[in-house]
Amino acid sequence: MNIRHIFVGVAAVAASSVVYAQNSVTLYGLLDEGINFTSNAGGHSAWQMRSGDLVGSFWGIRGQEDLGGGYSAVFKLENGFNINNGASVGGLMFGHQAYVGIQSSDWGQILLGRQYDPSIDLFSPLTAAGFIMGDVAAHPFDNDNADYDYRFNNGVKYISPRISGFMAETMYAFSNQTGFADNRMYSAAASYQNGGLSAAVAYMRVTNPGLSSGALTWDSVFQAASQQNIDAGLNYKFDKAIVGFAYSHTSVGSPTGNAYLPPSATQPPGGKWTNWTFDNFELNFRYFFTPAFWAGAAYTYTHSSLDATTGTYHPNWNVASLMASYSLSKRTSLYIQGSYQHVGGDKTGTAFDYATNFAAAGTSSGPNQAIVRAAIFHVF
Repeated sequence: MNIRHIFVGVAAVAASSVVYAQNSVTLYGLLDEGINFTSNAGGHSAWQMRSGDLVGSFWGIRGQEDLGGGYSAVFKLENGFNINNGASVGGLMFGHQAYVGIQSSDWGQILLGRQYDPSIDLFSPLTAAGFIMGDVAAHPFDNDNADYDYRFNNGVKYISPRISGFMAETMYAFSNQTGFADNRMYSAAASYQNGGLSAAVAYMRVTNPGLSSGALTWDSVFQAASQQNIDAGLNYKFDKAIVGFAYSHTSVGSPTGNAYLPPSATQPPGGKWTNWTFDNFELNFRYFFTPAFWAGAAYTYTHSSLDATTGTYHPNWNVASLMASYSLSKRTSLYIQGSYQHVGGDKTGTAFDYATNFAAAGTSSGPNQAIVRAAIFHVF
C-alpha cells in the first residue's frame, strides 16, 4: 500500500470531526520535518532544515453528505505548506487539491476541480518515490511525476468502483482558454489487485505545460509544447516484505525549460532542443522487522535521448536509495534516509551533466551527489 495513502488514512481516523446524521466534515493533515545533508551543491557540502521531503506537509478538510439511494456529495480542500516558514505551496490557499463531486458505491465517483491525475493515483504508489521514500528516490527531475510534483487545474475525473480486483480512472483537464487544446490534459489508468499482487498501467498527455493559465501551470516540471507519460508497475506483498518493479517512459516535445535545473540547461551550446525522452527502470523493496520498524531500498536506472539541432545525446542516471523508519506511536515516526546519484553517458555541455535531486540543497558541480536526511513526521 502507498505510504502516502497510509498517512492520509491514519490522519483521517485520528482527526477531529463534526458529524451530523450521515454527513461529516473532517480536518486532517501531516507534518514532515527534518535535517538534510548534501554532499555537493554547487561545489560545496550543505546542511539544511527541510520540510516535506518524504511527504509534503499539508492540512486539509474533506466532507461527505448522504444524498440517499447510495449517492453522496463529497469535497476536499487541501493545502500544502512549508513548516520552516509557514509558506503555502505555490502561494495558493489550496495548492494540493480542491474539488467537489458525487460518489456512488455502485457507479464510482465523478470529481471536479484541482486534482492529481489517474497516473498519480494508480501508478505512483508502485514506485519508491510515491510508495515509501519520497524525494530522495524520485526519478531524475521527477520526469514521470511519480513524486507528486504537480496537480491539474480544471479537472473532471471519473473513478470506477473496484470489481473483481479491477478498477479504472480517466480524467480531462480543460485549458479554459479560447485555444481549446492550449495547455489541456487527458489521462487514463487501470489497476488490478489480487491477494498480495498489485499492478497498474497509466497514460497521460498534456499540451503546452507551464503556461501562466490552463491545466498545468506554476508547478509544471517541464516547459514545452507537449509532454506524454506511459507508465506500468507492479508489486507483491509477502509475509513481511514488499517487492516492486516500475517502468515509465516520458517524452517532452520542443522543451524550453526544466524546473529542476538552472537556465544553463535550457538550450544546448550552439543549438536548440527538439525533444527529450526518459526511460526509467526501478526496483524497490521494503521489509518489516516488526510492526513498528521497517527498512526499504530502491534502485533506478534512467536512460535518456536528448535531441537537439546539433545532435542527439544519451546521458543516463543511476539513483540508489535507502530508508529506515521507526514508529513511536500510531501517528508519530522517526526516519532516516539517504540517496546517491551518478550521471553517466554522453556529456551535453549543460546542467544535465550534473547530479541533482529535489531533496538536495542544489545542483551538484559534478556527476555525483549524495543526500542524507533524518526527520520526524506526525499525522493528525
